[in-house]
Amino acid sequence: MSKLPDHESQVLAVHATFIHTVVFALLDPAKRPMLEQHLQTAEKNGWAALTGAIRKIMQGQTDNAVFAPLDEEDRIIVKSILKGLQNPQTLPPINDKPDPSAAAPGLAMLVRQAGGGDMNALQMLGAMAGQMAAAGGSMARLGAVLKQMLDGERDADKLSAGMDDKGRELVSKILAELDKNKLN
Repeated sequence: MSKLPDHESQVLAVHATFIHTVVFALLDPAKRPMLEQHLQTAEKNGWAALTGAIRKIMQGQTDNAVFAPLDEEDRIIVKSILKGLQNPQTLPPINDKPDPSAAAPGLAMLVRQAGGGDMNALQMLGAMAGQMAAAGGSMARLGAVLKQMLDGERDADKLSAGMDDKGRELVSKILAELDKNKLN
C-alpha cells in the first residue's frame, strides 16, 4: 500500500491556490481589493482566525504573534504564506492534487460534529457537498451520500454504489473513521 503524504504536505496541496492568491496579492498592492474579497468569503466560511492572521500580515506584522490564535492547519498555511513572501519559489505547487483518502478523518469528524448539532460543521459539510457535486463523478456521488452518512447510514455497498475504486475506498475509510468512535 502506498504511503500517504504527511499532514503538512496534504494541507499545502489542498490550500495551494489560496496560498498563491494571498502571496501574490500581498506582493502586488493592486491585487489587494481582490484579496479582501477572498478574505471576506473565507471569514464567512468559518476561517476567521486565518483571515485575521492574513490581515495582520497585510499590515506588516510577521512575528510569532501572528500564529497565536491559529490551529495547526492555519499555522501551516500562514507559515507557507510568510515563506512565500520571502521567496515565491517556496510556494506549494498548484498542480499537486491532495490524496482524497487522506480526507477521510476530516470528513468523518465533520459528519460526527454535524450529527451532534454543530451548525458550523453542518454548513461546512453542505459547502463541501456542493463543491463535490461540481467536480462530478465519484466526488459528486460522495457529496450526495454525505447526507446519508449524517443520517446514520453505514452500509458501504449502498453508500458507494456507482463510484469508482477510489470513491469506494474513500467511503470505506470514512466509515472506518466513524466506526472508531461510534459517536454518530
